[in-house]
Amino acid sequence: MTNFEILIGTGNRGKVTEIKRVLKDLPLKFHVISDFPGIHPPVEDGFSYAANAIIKAQSYAGQTGLWTLADDSGLEVTSLSGLPGLRSARFGGEGLSDAERTNLLLSELLAVDGDERSARFICAVAIAKPTGEVINVAHGMCPGNITKAPSGHEGFGYDPVFIPTGHKMTFAEMPLLLKNTISHRGKALDATREFLAGFFVDA
Repeated sequence: MTNFEILIGTGNRGKVTEIKRVLKDLPLKFHVISDFPGIHPPVEDGFSYAANAIIKAQSYAGQTGLWTLADDSGLEVTSLSGLPGLRSARFGGEGLSDAERTNLLLSELLAVDGDERSARFICAVAIAKPTGEVINVAHGMCPGNITKAPSGHEGFGYDPVFIPTGHKMTFAEMPLLLKNTISHRGKALDATREFLAGFFVDA
């Protein structure tokens, strides 16, 4: 079967790596944002992770003429009433590095201990055709806790301070294969993979 061309609608290299890893066995030819000079990121003003994933998928599909897969995800901390949530990638304002956002989060939790440091990662993955038609939206969730200090050098974002329930390592300490098995994005991508696999069988 000829490889089907699909754009991974994110500029986050860590996400690109995870997406390619989970979908690597499908007959897909991946394109990335950097393949298209002048492409414009959309305004992510949706009121849910799914809405933002759809916004990105539709925008990039329309701009490139390719089927596009895009995700939106966030970290929700119990004691912060669900923050940073939808603004996880912009927590503290635009222009901060992953390390700066992580340190800001830890500073907000200085006086918080035990179960009050519980949190969860949420992810939605959408696929859109160039026409704008959304053909699938998949969801994933991973519960866990926020550590007192960063640990590990893998992953990205808040990975160094998130320990998933039932494990002792942060996402940043885990091999990517293990992380993809249990993470919010891994679960959403597994469901996406099942959809795509069925699509190619039925095509």
